Amino acid sequence: MKRASRFFRAGWLGWTCYALLVVSLRSPLTAAEDATKTNGSSQVYEVRKILDVPYYQGADADPAKHKLDLYLPKDCQDFPVIFFVHGGAWRHGDKSGFLGFYGQLASSWARHGLGVVVPNYRLSPSVVHPEHIKDVARAFAWTHANIGKYGGRADQIFVSGHSAGGHLVALLATDESYLKAQGLSLKAIRGAIPMSGVYRIEADGHMYDTMFGEDPKTRRDASPVCRACSDAPPFLIIYADHDLAMCSKQFAEEFCTALKEHKGNVKSLEVPDRNHVTLLLKAASDADPVNKAVRDFVAEHTREKRRGAINSTPPQRIVQ
Repeated sequence: MKRASRFFRAGWLGWTCYALLVVSLRSPLTAAEDATKTNGSSQVYEVRKILDVPYYQGADADPAKHKLDLYLPKDCQDFPVIFFVHGGAWRHGDKSGFLGFYGQLASSWARHGLGVVVPNYRLSPSVVHPEHIKDVARAFAWTHANIGKYGGRADQIFVSGHSAGGHLVALLATDESYLKAQGLSLKAIRGAIPMSGVYRIEADGHMYDTMFGEDPKTRRDASPVCRACSDAPPFLIIYADHDLAMCSKQFAEEFCTALKEHKGNVKSLEVPDRNHVTLLLKAASDADPVNKAVRDFVAEHTREKRRGAINSTPPQRIVQ
């Protein structure tokens, strides 16, 4: 827990400095070379970007945080969609931030024929839970209603996100109340792929006070592990072998077990030689095993029916 507290105190500056170092060490492969190396003779698409689209325009709309970006495979129709929520401890971050990394990751998936939607959402301390997840639900509802206009499949939307974003998509895919408020149900989510997510907001963790308040019931209700249900979509839960304490194997596998107890279709994937940040940053490479695992999961569940059989296999581990 001390390790987790230090992370939160370090804030976004520490993340950004570390990210600069990691990015500087990445392979100089261009996007096209990377995609060709991985995809062989498979088609690689140009990426069409549509930025700063408002998804909520009520009287209280935030001029920056109620917008999203679209990354679309050009000249492609009826493509699956990844709805990706950024991280930053519910207090930091932006859809176009993290050194432009989210755009790199989204572009990678779009080159492989997937549409990607990256929303903003309001942050603490300006707001507290449940306002973050309400915004994410609004952005998802906009995507469900409008992605067909851009060539995407509204019945093939997968939710994904990293860190706090992993928490938010896991909560969206387990607590139906937020989608119901937008006129949708859990069936609108084809699959969920949280990365290094937070699945339990601990009752005695003061580091969560600013974002979730101090009420134990509120924290329990905000914990995806406590919201696991039989109606949840298929899950791929990804985490690093050197992840942060609150995002570690212990909590990821606890969430995986909770879903399985409700007969959920769920897999977990431990990524070796990665930490909380490098798991995300390296995923922007088309050749990265995490990038491919996400694409394979989408392909698998766009071929299958909405509900699948229980996956009772032990946790998987990528071999590089």
